Amino acid sequence: MLGLIDTHTHLFVEEFDEDRELVLIRAGKAGVTRLFMPNIDDTSVERMLALCDTHEGCYPMIGLHPTSVDADWEVRLKRVEEWFRSDRKFYGIGEVGLDFYWDTTYRKEQLDVFDRQIRWALASGLPLIVHCRSAYPELLEVLSPYKHENLKGIFHCFSGTEDDAARLLEYSGFMLGVNGTVTFKKSVLPALLKAVVPLERVVLETDSPYLAPVPYRGKRNESAYIIKVAEKLSDIYGTTWDKIARVTSENALKVFKII
Repeated sequence: MLGLIDTHTHLFVEEFDEDRELVLIRAGKAGVTRLFMPNIDDTSVERMLALCDTHEGCYPMIGLHPTSVDADWEVRLKRVEEWFRSDRKFYGIGEVGLDFYWDTTYRKEQLDVFDRQIRWALASGLPLIVHCRSAYPELLEVLSPYKHENLKGIFHCFSGTEDDAARLLEYSGFMLGVNGTVTFKKSVLPALLKAVVPLERVVLETDSPYLAPVPYRGKRNESAYIIKVAEKLSDIYGTTWDKIARVTSENALKVFKII
């Protein structure tokens, strides 16, 4: 049995410091067997690795998040790259990408940092975990030179239009990550998924501690709540919960190449 796979959780952050072990226990009881953890920046790597080193089923990734691209971005990226080139085992390049929602001060730098980390993924054969917020045209522009390269990964927390989804799906090695936002009352994601995204291109994620699904919206998210995302996808695709769990987990393993 594959079990459910949370392809995107930040369980190593301080929001879980008081009950991290209980969170892991609840995830296991909910049937979540694997948790993939995207790094945030140069300050979070050691915490993430310490957690993954001591807990089976937790898999670390390495990358610099776009909102961590600031005045010291070159130094921060270099530190992250040192980890990437170390003898530590990582399972993906992430969380990387573009975010122009709050601030575009370092727009050019974000584009450069993202491109560099795409090349890390290509050189290493690791999947790319892509964050994009208010930047789909720019994201597609940066990715376009690599369209025919052997690039794979996940477009995390998809929030674009039907056209955006269709263009992203042209990257055949990528899945779309779906999390608690799909359960929100005013979300347009259910209709979009049904219209243009086949289940064979979807993976489950939480982005915990953020984006908790209904009925936990507004509270801290955790991996056990991924069952609510699976339930919603069962409604959207008109199929059984078991099939959602099986197909999305198979999709995740195609990305991460873990048996």
